Amino acid sequence: MSRLKVTAALVAAIATLTACGGGGTTAGGGDGKSLSGQTVEVVGTWSGDEQLRFEQVLSAFKEKTGAEVRYTPAGDELPTVLQTRVQGGTPPNVALVAQPGLVEQLAKAGSLKPLSADVEKLVTEHNAAVWKKLGTFEGKLYGVYFKAANKSTVWYSEKAFGQVGAEPPKTWEDFLKVGRAVVDTGQAAVSVGGADGWTLTDWFENVYLRTAGPENYDKLAKHEIPWTDPSVRKALETLAQLWGDPRLVDGGGAGALQTEFPKSVINVFGEPPKAAMVFEADFVASVITTNTKAKVGEDAKFFKFPSIGGSKDAVVAGGDVAVQLKDDEATNELMKFLASPDAGKVWAQLGGFLSPNKDIPEDNYPDDVTRELAKQLVDAGDNVRFDMSDLAPAAFGGTKGAGEWKALQDFLANPADIDGTLQRLESEAAKAYQK
Repeated sequence: MSRLKVTAALVAAIATLTACGGGGTTAGGGDGKSLSGQTVEVVGTWSGDEQLRFEQVLSAFKEKTGAEVRYTPAGDELPTVLQTRVQGGTPPNVALVAQPGLVEQLAKAGSLKPLSADVEKLVTEHNAAVWKKLGTFEGKLYGVYFKAANKSTVWYSEKAFGQVGAEPPKTWEDFLKVGRAVVDTGQAAVSVGGADGWTLTDWFENVYLRTAGPENYDKLAKHEIPWTDPSVRKALETLAQLWGDPRLVDGGGAGALQTEFPKSVINVFGEPPKAAMVFEADFVASVITTNTKAKVGEDAKFFKFPSIGGSKDAVVAGGDVAVQLKDDEATNELMKFLASPDAGKVWAQLGGFLSPNKDIPEDNYPDDVTRELAKQLVDAGDNVRFDMSDLAPAAFGGTKGAGEWKALQDFLANPADIDGTLQRLESEAAKAYQK
């Protein structure tokens, strides 16, 4: 996806944080030990602006402990890079991983170190229980969720809503009602980036979490219930109310399948606009800022993914989890630091960051939109569920042109074929989970 360019404001903010040692940040352990002369290597996916910002977090750790920290960006190849280095006997000290399945795989292979009691205490104190559960395998805590994505947001054009006198809808019924009102003005209701199958899995997951509930969500994520279950049918029937109406979706199903994610955002906030709303995570804001003249928080706003059938507020989330591959003093202290609010405060001030850590003050986030996104993530508490496709085997949940991505693209093309979609999803899931 598009990345924000480094602005003068960002550079100034980084300089300020560097000069003041990360705003008075203290190491997670707070024991004041000098780690001078020790070096910690961290591997993650982040590059560009995200790398710059994370390096300021690491600079704050160095300022307080004296330890050198070297960050190595691996991009989308991180799983391969990490597994290769582990097999070669040269693992980094810490890795930041976006796939819980990879964490489980590494833990099962004995490549990860269980986190210390001090780190576990910090995770328990500062996060909802669901985040600790996500980092736990066979009763041992292996991961600290440091950066999160809120994937339960619908972004809308203030101008388009103003034309029909609409308020942000709170229920699925009102969402469809607002969409139909927008259609009467000559625009589509929603732009869908169906060319990227992962966007469709996010649609499904949000609808399923609200129609089937968190417990069934957990079961389906583990394939403990089949994809032919009535709860999956209900979710597809709900989605079909939107995807099955070509007036509501820009270009209909066929047009949506030709639309990549960034374009789906530009279709709403660019000129001329083609639709009033686009669903996706908090990173929509960066696409708006980079590719359009719309101002986030003024022209472009968001609302929570609507309630369905009276469902409670819930959030589908993604995130990067820090795991430990070496057991030494400097590595242990870095993990304690990442588990504390102090580490997140540094990046929060720079923007482009959400944390599941509930003790990062709201005013650390740089604007109202980010503050609201972070609040929604924290307020959902244990009704947060991790992106299901990221929890699944990659063959099912993360492969272009195959598995869940392809089955949902076929469903977008023909939303009337619910029976066929159920069968395809179950067939693909059964093969992937057996492996």
